[in-house]
Amino acid sequence: MGAPLGLLACIVFVVALLSCSANARPATFSQDFRVAWADNHIRQLEGGKAIQLVLDQTSGCGFASKYQYLFGRVSMKIKLVPGDSAGTVTAFYMNSDTDTVRDELDFEFLGNRSGQPYTVQTNVYAHGKGDREQRVNLWFDPAAAFHTYSIFWNHHHVVFSVDDIPIRVYKNNEARGIPFPKFQPMGVYSTLWEADDWATRGGLEKIDWRKAPFYAYYKDFDIEGCQMPGPASCASNPGNWWEGAAHQQLSPEEARRYRWVRMNHVIYDYCTDKSRYPVTPPECMAGI
Repeated sequence: MGAPLGLLACIVFVVALLSCSANARPATFSQDFRVAWADNHIRQLEGGKAIQLVLDQTSGCGFASKYQYLFGRVSMKIKLVPGDSAGTVTAFYMNSDTDTVRDELDFEFLGNRSGQPYTVQTNVYAHGKGDREQRVNLWFDPAAAFHTYSIFWNHHHVVFSVDDIPIRVYKNNEARGIPFPKFQPMGVYSTLWEADDWATRGGLEKIDWRKAPFYAYYKDFDIEGCQMPGPASCASNPGNWWEGAAHQQLSPEEARRYRWVRMNHVIYDYCTDKSRYPVTPPECMAGI
């Protein structure tokens, strides 16, 4: 006997809602990404499941997502430049690709001399305002193996994580007049480039081109979010998993790990830099 018409209608409605609510699938490089510059410095490996980025004296390189997304989670497994990587920057970030009023969420991995810890710098731009750098010394060698780096973004907060350990949380404090990125979709980008004027010890350590070429590796590209252009209702859909009650704040275990990172591995926080900000920025007072 067939299912009741009411039940069939309900099933059709749920399937339609899910199909328009979000993009959610692991991707090969070519499915969701394109080369942004220096295609001869990006090599696809394992049938597109992994890629190699190359930096030499002629060029760095970069790639970008084919689409933009509004809220969700983006993650990649990355193996960073090994050995003497001073002066190199490997970046993984989201950007609205707008001019003066851009939104941006940054991971920047700052190379170092052999034997020194890798530093990851995060930054948040909201409604065109940035300069919110924080730096964390990683507690492992990120060039020895792949590690997962993710950006989680919903209406409540942005969470930067390393191997599912939060290293930074930027909360939505719009009620206090503090900008939060929630109106502009953002693309996903990654680059490997030379920045020895600032990357390592404030530019004191220069890149050693004798060690070139420099390589970074990526795999397990995963984007779950509201693809734009797409249904306008997606970003405001409370049924999206990333908007659920369990994701509106850190879990007790996530909060414990976050405190551990903040206490033991943060080496710079713009909130406490009185030389740059004699008056503490308002978002710091609000408890980002």
